[in-house]
Amino acid sequence: MRAAAIFGPGGSARDLKPFHSGSGVTWIFEFPGNTNDADAVLIFGGDGTVHRHLSELVRLQLPVLIVPCGSGNDFAGAIGFRSVSDSLAAWRKFCSGGSNVWTVDLGTIAPLHVANMGEDTSMPHYFCCVAGVGIDGEVARRANRLPRWLRAHGGYALSLLMALTKYSPVSMRISGQAAHTDAVEGMKPLIVAAFANAPAYGGGMKIAPRAKLDDGQLDVCVVRNMSKLKLLGLFPTIYFGKHLGVRQVEYRQAERVRVETGNPTDVYADGEFVGQTPIELGVARGALPVITG
Repeated sequence: MRAAAIFGPGGSARDLKPFHSGSGVTWIFEFPGNTNDADAVLIFGGDGTVHRHLSELVRLQLPVLIVPCGSGNDFAGAIGFRSVSDSLAAWRKFCSGGSNVWTVDLGTIAPLHVANMGEDTSMPHYFCCVAGVGIDGEVARRANRLPRWLRAHGGYALSLLMALTKYSPVSMRISGQAAHTDAVEGMKPLIVAAFANAPAYGGGMKIAPRAKLDDGQLDVCVVRNMSKLKLLGLFPTIYFGKHLGVRQVEYRQAERVRVETGNPTDVYADGEFVGQTPIELGVARGALPVITG
């Protein structure tokens, strides 16, 4: 068997050592050019590392093992991996002929003008966890400036506290196709609109606790304008998925969503900057084969 090992920031070949034992694998340390060059791809890193390689992973369609060793590992958590040892156990099962490959969905993002003009969107921008517009963009921007060790230990919460001091709601219109019907909202002041393929982001924030990786839907969580004091009270409940009962929180599922804002607003996905509004988001069903436990 041949496998490609791809390392995120701070990673190195030493992270691969536990995966050598008894595997009989020939390792390569670059992305395979085609499916004949490898039998699997191992990604050592967090959500940002996975995000940056999604287009290549979708093109190759090789089984992917996520080894959670980044500052945020929410995609690995959605697959069922809480630690490197979980990934190692799944890898050993795969190498011994186990059928532990799960084909999951990915979210997609395209500029709205591209969708409106009917241009080729065969290569959309993919995301694995959550895309967002609103305060989480400011939080992600601040968190990305922090040292890696701090991002992995409460950096998102710290960045939220800093972002709240200057943040103002975004005037936003969301239109979505759900169950083959269109629902269109007018412009509303929103704190955040999150579009989730997986339940959590930001290192464990369960913004979309009902999201599933294989249901062909995006879970949409919208937080309407509220006082900063109430938002501070809401924030801890998101880690437990208990925010859905709050009056200013709306939750739904949609196959396709369009987002427009009063002024161009940054869009972040999996903690990475991907562009500005207006955008259209969708689902690439069964886009990524992942090795699971």
